[in-house]
Amino acid sequence: MNVVYDGPHDLPEAIPVFPLAGALLLPRGQMPLNIFEPRYIEMVDAVLRGPRLIGMIQPESDQEASAAVPRLYRVGCVGRLVQFAETGDGRYLISLAGVSRFAVEEELTVMTPFRQCRITALPFACDFKPRLGESEVDREAVLSALLKFTRATGLKIDWDGVEKAPNEALVNALSMMAPFGTREKQALLEAPDLKARAETLVAITEMELAKTDPGSQTTLQ
Repeated sequence: MNVVYDGPHDLPEAIPVFPLAGALLLPRGQMPLNIFEPRYIEMVDAVLRGPRLIGMIQPESDQEASAAVPRLYRVGCVGRLVQFAETGDGRYLISLAGVSRFAVEEELTVMTPFRQCRITALPFACDFKPRLGESEVDREAVLSALLKFTRATGLKIDWDGVEKAPNEALVNALSMMAPFGTREKQALLEAPDLKARAETLVAITEMELAKTDPGSQTTLQ
């Protein structure tokens, strides 16, 4: 990114938020998005005029899908808009680079069609330090779980890229791309540190694998 964020105080107090179930952005991760709803087209237009920050956040999973204004989880991740393209048919193709997780302090009453929240990144100051805690990650456990998952699901993986990836990039990329549900994605987001996220990733993967085993009685809660 062209802008360096050294700590929580480098982020604005209020940002637009993009509620999207199943979408997980993590610090230094990359998230491509296809923007087509008019309210989010307007959000991108507004973001391009400002600090280019969007809060990715999930709607809570235990509510009706038809809720007009779905409740949001209290933790999301700030992303900086680093790539932008117009498609010619009214859509935007953008890419966000993860900066830091945030906690929602208050949803603001606004006139814009997109939602905005007052946030704090103070509980996640560790997110501003690249590769923090990499030495504590059990890389072999992560790779073993990944291998079992690919064998069970037929998922194609660039193993050469996996082997070359440092632990932070590996754990965060796998967490973001894993085909898990909303609650599981939120658990990965809220893991306190990289070691805990890796352990959560392995545990969720093993539970998902157990669901595909006819002889197992384990179910994902």
